[in-house]
Amino acid sequence: MPKYHIDFMGLRKVFFTFSIVLILISIGSLAIRGLQFGIDFKGGTVITIGNGQGKSIEEVRSAFEGAKFGNVAVQTSRSANASGYLVRSTTTDPDTANNYATAAAEKLGMNVKDFSISTIGAGWGKKLTSSALTALAISIIAILIYISIRFEYKMSLMAVAALFHDVLITLGIYSLLGAEVSTSTIAALLTILGYSLYDTVVIFGRIKENTDNLQKMSFMGMANLSINEVFARSINTTVTSLLPVLVMLFMNVEVLNGFAIALTIGLFIGAYSSIGVAAPLYAMWKETEPKYVALRKKYGKKDAASV
Repeated sequence: MPKYHIDFMGLRKVFFTFSIVLILISIGSLAIRGLQFGIDFKGGTVITIGNGQGKSIEEVRSAFEGAKFGNVAVQTSRSANASGYLVRSTTTDPDTANNYATAAAEKLGMNVKDFSISTIGAGWGKKLTSSALTALAISIIAILIYISIRFEYKMSLMAVAALFHDVLITLGIYSLLGAEVSTSTIAALLTILGYSLYDTVVIFGRIKENTDNLQKMSFMGMANLSINEVFARSINTTVTSLLPVLVMLFMNVEVLNGFAIALTIGLFIGAYSSIGVAAPLYAMWKETEPKYVALRKKYGKKDAASV
């Protein structure tokens, strides 16, 4: 018997309501606020001033605007215990960007060699977007095939539904936070797919094992028992996965922030969706099969009363 006995299936309406609210908020934010794509996707220039000690953000902005760098966005950053700045512009020509950076450095009384200048053309962003979508499509197809062969097609569809749930909510929160979408965000989203799928497969695996010996219990009751049997393992896996990501997030290293934010959100949502979305949806679907309808009629009330 599992150490815990929580009525996850009895709470499925609460889980579904919670997920629907999160999904609606995410869709609303994505429709109204959209995503803030970085230069990896749009093309442009990012100038990193690693050590901006003694310079205010107004001085930095004024220097770059005075150098006719165009519409610039300046934000503070922190790396290796030094406070600095990130300056973003839509300039896609490397020589032009270097000339503007040199002029701005002179205005700030700094050496342009202290700046890190990255310029990416718009064409590269389109290629990157296409590659990311291709990688996502291949991943989804591979997941569908593997779980259908290893378990059954109903599990594969529910697992993929949970993945879309996780990615949509993660992007929605990303939109609400106004965080920049970069290549590290895409890497984090693909990583989230892996973590979320792992949790879901562990639960589905236990449900499949228990299905083979199912008797004197409804399918929903057996699915609930299966979740409780692996609940401690899921919590331990999620916590140990989150710890290094949270450390990365609190260290506030600029180049890793996008990855850490997306992964932190995704790990929470992925762990939740495996228990609160994928498993209940699958159990509800299975209980429409004649064999399990009979078990539900005979043992459903007894299962609920035993919780």
